[in-house]
Amino acid sequence: MPSQSRRLIDDTVRYLFAQGTLARGFDHFGGHLDEHGARFAVWAPHALSVSVIGDWNYWSAGADPLEPVDGGIWTGRVSGVVEGNTYKYAIQGPDGVVHERSDPYAFAAEVAPKTASVLWNLDYEWRDQTWMSDRGDRNGISSPMSVYEMHLGSWRRGTDGLSMSYRSIADPLIGYLTDLGFTHVEFMPLTEHPYFPSWGYQTTGYFAPTSRFGTPQDLMYLVDRLHQAGIGVILDWVPSHFATDEHGLGWFDGAALYEHPDWRRGWHPDWNSAVFDYGRPEVMSFLLSSANLWLDRYHIDGIRVDAVASMLYLDYSREPGEWLPNDHGGNEHLEAIEFLRRLNVMVYRTHPGTFTVAEESTAWPGVTRPPDHGGLGFGFKWDMGWMHDTLDYFSRDPLYRSYHQDQLTFRMIYANTESFVLPLSHDEVVHGKGSMARKMPGDEWQRFANLRALYGYMFGMVGKKLLFMGSEIGQWSEWAHDGSLDWAEVTPGSRHEGLQRWVTSLNEAYRALSPLFAADAHAESFRWIDVGDAAHSVVSFERDDLDGNVVIVVGHFSGGDISGYRIGVAGAHPWRVLLNSNAERFGGAGTGTEGVVQPDEVPMHGYSHSIELYLPALSVMYLVPA
Repeated sequence: MPSQSRRLIDDTVRYLFAQGTLARGFDHFGGHLDEHGARFAVWAPHALSVSVIGDWNYWSAGADPLEPVDGGIWTGRVSGVVEGNTYKYAIQGPDGVVHERSDPYAFAAEVAPKTASVLWNLDYEWRDQTWMSDRGDRNGISSPMSVYEMHLGSWRRGTDGLSMSYRSIADPLIGYLTDLGFTHVEFMPLTEHPYFPSWGYQTTGYFAPTSRFGTPQDLMYLVDRLHQAGIGVILDWVPSHFATDEHGLGWFDGAALYEHPDWRRGWHPDWNSAVFDYGRPEVMSFLLSSANLWLDRYHIDGIRVDAVASMLYLDYSREPGEWLPNDHGGNEHLEAIEFLRRLNVMVYRTHPGTFTVAEESTAWPGVTRPPDHGGLGFGFKWDMGWMHDTLDYFSRDPLYRSYHQDQLTFRMIYANTESFVLPLSHDEVVHGKGSMARKMPGDEWQRFANLRALYGYMFGMVGKKLLFMGSEIGQWSEWAHDGSLDWAEVTPGSRHEGLQRWVTSLNEAYRALSPLFAADAHAESFRWIDVGDAAHSVVSFERDDLDGNVVIVVGHFSGGDISGYRIGVAGAHPWRVLLNSNAERFGGAGTGTEGVVQPDEVPMHGYSHSIELYLPALSVMYLVPA
């Protein structure tokens, strides 16, 4: 008969784990409470012995030993333990040295700087059934997606100066996102991490939400409430590298295990972090299970995968001699590519209505193409090229923008090669780069006019939208993780309030006007009206939902007003100016064409008719059929 330990991990689970296809490892590995205590299972194939140490046995190695089973797995039961008990594994490595490690599959952890795992259950009574039943209609390529990216610990702080908890932030955050009209919120990593200034990107607990803000159920409550308010939730997730703190995954059982044994593949110089060994099936099962946990037990709608480019290229940020080529002599990381494909297949197969997003900064082909068509299988990709070109353009003095019109127009050459998100993310407002408002040229009025024009241009372009917290109010200071947004700047009548109102109006228009989102996947949904007027720094284009509805966007990015400006339009029907970023309610000067515009039978830009507009400096207009 099989031993009790062998029965804790059955043959099928061990087989799937060893094949790299176990996507529910969290059901089998780690510490799991039952009516008698808890069962434990940990993968440590190099270990000579493993025991569970905790607050119940005075952290005494050997007091509660585990037994080895096939595949390098150690299992066992401990009686009498309850929810809230803290524990680690005492692992004797092949050199005889005992290391104390946190549980890689733990559901909870002590509040940093403490490092023990915490026995916890994930029971929760969800009330988001309506959202879950139709979220596929809200999370797809043909749906409006306006994402508010945020760092939970520094969005708003209490009167005590401390970060808000998962529960205390729910009401103010939901009210704010609802008022401004965002469809989704994206949290920078909430997985457990020892170093707060890493913003969560140096992960140690791939199955535990950081305890800084509360319990697992507290995070579930926040997600539940967001869903009930009609707001989707995206979570940043970091399978590209991991922190090497003593209690974590690094040399977990006294030898390289989760990381590749050769430093040229197992270490990344950009983050001084270990790199996962994607060619090891058990590591692949670990990562698949981590992603699956957040979708399955926390009802997350989207997984944004960090630093995908660093996973795809073996020589990413490495000098000659610092990387190993693949078996064919190339720089493609074949094992990581297979992992990403397997990840995306798992997500879309097991959780319909969810999606994945790649932060991928190169021209790697087919990031959002299905794996069976040679792609990686992501739902969306951040358009980093658009972000860099557009911010570079808008940071220039308007006097010189006419020489750089291609930075705006080049993007449409490749805009439909992937399903893109247009990101103005946290990476652009830290490390001395300045806030969005500080990036803009000119005096205070011009800076805010430029910001309104930038955001208006972004919301008119093909692709989903992402704006990092604080950018919607034009705060002057760079984002700081150890503080709060500069909410005091948003006073009645201030330019900050005007910008906030502009973002709200853009979100309202974006969600209401199907041409701005419904046919993003189709190249014919976008048509330039005039792409070549670099002399005036003007671009004009149409967005079409391919169902008879059209929106015209006109962007004027020079420093002086233009009267009598004419663009071609289809047909003789009148047009109405829906939005003008220079309106007084947005902090503008109040000039520019307003109301209904009648076309003239004057051919232009390949159209039979044209309209005449007054274009304010540094402005964007949206026009719809009257």
